This record gives sequence, C-alpha cells and structure tokens, in this order.
Amino acid sequence: MVIADEEFSCPDYSTHSLGHNKPISKGRYQLPYQRPIPACRTLNLTEVEDTILSMKETIRDPDLFRLFENCFPNTLDTAITWKGTAKGKSSHKNEELTFITTGDIPAMWLRDSANQLQSYLSLLRPSSSPRSLASLFRGAINLQSRYILSAPHCNAFHPPEEANLTTPTLSFSPSSDAVSPSPPSSVFECKYELDSLAAFLQLSHDYHSATSDTSFFSSQKWITTIETILNTTTALLAGSYTPSGHPARPVYTFQRTTSSSYETLPNTGIGSPVKAGTGMVRSAFRPSDDACTYQLFVPGNMMFSRYLGLCAGIMERVGRGETARRMREMARGIREGVERFGKVWHRRWGRIYAYEVDGFGGAGVMDDANIPSLLSAPLSGYLDRNDPIYQNTRRFVLSEDNPYYMFGAVINGTGGPHVGPGMAWPMSLIVRILTSDNDAEIVSSLKQILSSTNKLGLIHESVNSHDASIWTRQWFSWANGLFGQMILDLKDRKPHLLTLSYQ
Repeated sequence: MVIADEEFSCPDYSTHSLGHNKPISKGRYQLPYQRPIPACRTLNLTEVEDTILSMKETIRDPDLFRLFENCFPNTLDTAITWKGTAKGKSSHKNEELTFITTGDIPAMWLRDSANQLQSYLSLLRPSSSPRSLASLFRGAINLQSRYILSAPHCNAFHPPEEANLTTPTLSFSPSSDAVSPSPPSSVFECKYELDSLAAFLQLSHDYHSATSDTSFFSSQKWITTIETILNTTTALLAGSYTPSGHPARPVYTFQRTTSSSYETLPNTGIGSPVKAGTGMVRSAFRPSDDACTYQLFVPGNMMFSRYLGLCAGIMERVGRGETARRMREMARGIREGVERFGKVWHRRWGRIYAYEVDGFGGAGVMDDANIPSLLSAPLSGYLDRNDPIYQNTRRFVLSEDNPYYMFGAVINGTGGPHVGPGMAWPMSLIVRILTSDNDAEIVSSLKQILSSTNKLGLIHESVNSHDASIWTRQWFSWANGLFGQMILDLKDRKPHLLTLSYQ
C-alpha cells in the first residue's frame, strides 16, 4: 500500500475524469484510460493491480476490459481520502481509521463506503499489517462506529479531526435543517436511513466472513455500537399513534427549506403515518437520500434483518449471548413483518414485494436503482434469486409497470425520483446482471452499460435513456466499484461471457 506523495502535483480528478486520456482502447467506443498515475492514487494495493493484470487475459473485448480497468480500482485510486490512527486519551487511541469519500462529494456515507469496500471483498485476506486491505476494512468499521455512536440517525459525515482535512463546502447548510435529535458538528447530513445502519452490519459481516478475525469484534466499542443500533431501531418499531389514539412522540424529525418534496419530511418533519405492530423498522429516507413516501421501506428492512442475524453470530462468538439473542429476535420479527405486510397483489405480475408500505394498507409499488432495492434483494442473501415472489417482483421491476423503469435507444434500467424520469441508472443494470442466470440478459445489459459512458470510460450515476451525452456524476466510486465486482462475479459464474465481443 502506497499513499500518494504529497509533494507531487496531481491533477484534480474531477477534471481528469472528463478527459480523453491516453492510451485509448482499441474498440468501437475508444474509451480513455481514467486511472491517475500511481503517485497520484490515494492508495495502491498489489492484489488489486494483480487482479487487473490477470483479467486482461480473461476479458477479450478491449472496451469491456478498459471499463473494468478504470472502474474496479476507482475507490482506491480516488476515494481513500485519509487513513491513519485515532488520537487522544480514550481507550480507542491508536485504533485504525479509514475515511472514504463517495468520489465527487467529499464526505463519507455509511452506505456508500461499506459498498465501496465490498467491491474488494473477494481479495480480502487476514492480515495485521497496516499496509493491507484488511486494515482498510478495520479502519472503516472503526470510523463508522465512531459516527454511529455520536449520531445514530445520520447518514453522512465529515472527516475525523485526526485527518486535518478541510471541511467540504456544501450546497445547503445543515445548520438550517430542523433535525431532532440535534446532530454533532461531525455530521455532513443527517437523513435517517435504515440501510445506513444495515451498511455497518454488512461491513462487519464482510470483514469477519473473509478473515474469521473474531478478536477484532471483541472490543467494547463495536459491541456498544451494535447495542446503539438495536436501541435506535427498536424505538423506530413504534407507530405514529399511541394505543389511546394520541400522536406518538417522534424519536426523529427532519425538515429542510427546499423546492423538492423528496428533500424534507411531511407533517412538520415527522413523515407519513405508520401503523404500530408490523414488526418492521421505520426509515425516513431511502438509499437515494430521497424521503420515503411510506416509511416502512421494504428493501431496507430486508437488508437490516439479514445482516443483523448474521452479525448475531459474531456477537455470540465474543461472548455476548444475550445481545446475540436480542439481535436474532429482532431480525426474525422484521422478516415476519416484511413477509406479512411487505407484499401486494399486482394485477399483471401476481404476488410481489412492495417498495414501501405503511401498515395501514398504503403501498408504494415501484423500485429505485439505489441499493438496497427490490431488484437487489438476493445480493444480501435475504432470499434466493429463484424465489417465486422475487421472480414476480423482478419481472415487475424490469417492466413498464414500474413507474421508474426507463427505456430507450441507449439504456433500459431503473431510475428514481432522485434524478427524475427519463434517467436510467447503470447501477440497476449491474444489479440485473448480478441477479441473473440468463446469458442473453447479461450480454444485453453489458452492451448497454458499455454504450452509456459517453466515451468517458466510467460508470455514471444516471444516463438519459435516449441520449448518452446527458448524464449525472462522472465520478461515482460506488457504481464504478460495483461494476468491477460484477465482472469478477462473471469470471466465477459465467467466464465464457467475458470471452465474447461486445462491439
């Protein structure tokens, strides 16, 4: 691992990633080489470089390989903004810390950073070295613990004080948001999203599953973080009304002065009413950072239930049986709630999962590209991709019956209200590939992804389904890493597809 030389003058990647940098790929799309030179990468790992070299022999199409070569290392190349150790007199002094930005936004999202590291999970091996991928994971878990303990309802954070980094300039002022509980100064944005807490559980499980390093999780800090997550989400099992019919006192509210209805919560910051007793945990915002219409967000509850149950095994191994029992009990209750309240009958597709529900009978029948989504449900292991209700749901999501399924001459995929109608997210096509066993479907999706980069050779946040020159976010590390993760998955599941031409 090599941290970029601070004395070397490196170009700003926001500008670099818009360039037609040589060498150009020899395929029809003529994709530029978008990696910074080694001295300008935020972190270099030998195992990642070796993987890229080995894939050059596996991926025959020059454009497909260039897209993998640009995208797979993008988080390490551009987003490991700081890696160091904790300072101070606390018991956590000298613990490893890793601050990971989303790319073009200089803040750390709990969800994004967990997924950015998951891109390298197949390469993760046990190591005590500070110059290792394992250390990178431990540092992210430790920093996420700090953030959750200080502000369990918040989703994105500033760099830690130890990093001595400049606080990012915002297009909005969190100080003008009406948020309760009031967030600390370390918070970049305080939108409560259930999947943010699930992301910490995912990251913890990913590290443990690859390394079997149980001793790391025996720290009181990790245990206390899990207990904080349990307490926070248990409070959000409550409905909007007391048994006597009075409005229940909310545990979280959020209001912002904005022209977008998805940037704030209705009912003076409380959100839409939720029925008590469903077993599902409320979420004020979606993984897109858009406000939930109905606060029982089904994909988030699926993800949280799954990883809470998996992390109960870690908790049991560190000798906290009662906490592990509580985790399993809550995970089971959420699953029962999803299966009871999270399904609806669709006139064309039959029994499917809803995107959001309220327990009163209200349901949002749609899907959004951001993970967790209904389409991505098998990726966490919540259910099998061959589950009949998932297959019904999948057919619905990938049809014109999904109000946010965009189709056109360039790309056909799910979008969402975050960017708006007409804009499909390549991330949704990557998820489509990861959840498919159909060769023709996978090949078609890969061709669409290749045609959608506007010859920039990186995965955009969204692309106009009819015009590849209209897109958002050229530098979106999570989507880039997910593309690389998907290609490595195909190497294991469908290696013959990587020998094809996508010209």
